[in-house]
Amino acid sequence: MGEGGPWGVAERLDGVEGRISEACARSGRRREDVVLVAVTKTVPVDGILEAAACGLSVMGENRVQEALQKIPECPGGLSWHLVGHLQTNKVRHAVEWFETIHSVDSLRLLECIEEECERAGRGMRVCLEINVAGESSKNGLTPDAAEGVLDAAARCRRLEVVGLMTVPPFAPDPEKVRPWFRRLRECRDAWGGRRGLSHLGLSMGMSHDFEVAIEEGATWIRLGTALFGERPVRGA
Repeated sequence: MGEGGPWGVAERLDGVEGRISEACARSGRRREDVVLVAVTKTVPVDGILEAAACGLSVMGENRVQEALQKIPECPGGLSWHLVGHLQTNKVRHAVEWFETIHSVDSLRLLECIEEECERAGRGMRVCLEINVAGESSKNGLTPDAAEGVLDAAARCRRLEVVGLMTVPPFAPDPEKVRPWFRRLRECRDAWGGRRGLSHLGLSMGMSHDFEVAIEEGATWIRLGTALFGERPVRGA
């Protein structure tokens, strides 16, 4: 782990790692089965370099345009994941710069990514974003619609569905969010039984609720504030 820096990542990471390990122990899971995605939204390159020096290698960006400005200035060897909403007109850049897209929220977007991957001659790992709570203000497939998209993905040559992702309703008490994480796991288990997809991972849990997400089976946890501290609100 790297020495302390101006972003304080090393000190925060010590605490985060302890909480991850404790959550894994409570749920009978192995620490190595949970991937920490360091969400670098609004974090400049120096903060990303500090995180990399601490041993973090999986970085998550919310916006393609922001990523295009930062990724070329970062060291090679980092794995970049798109964790925010992807517009179809940004798919070409997303395919070029990201290794995994967590936020496939429509059949049309899936088809666009497949088409662009075909054009570029490369593959792409994706997660389907599931709106488990049915919130009208959030993106994501309904569980019913997701089954059809899984069927379509099975016919794709370039895409590999590696998981399901959700952003549940915010609640100050993480226990209030547990049912939504459990619902995503139940969807995975049900679809896995019918389609042979029991291997799918679960991208769920952020800075305020990641321990509960781990207890409910999270494979990727997406942490920003817990690693980099509070950041200015965009446009403030």
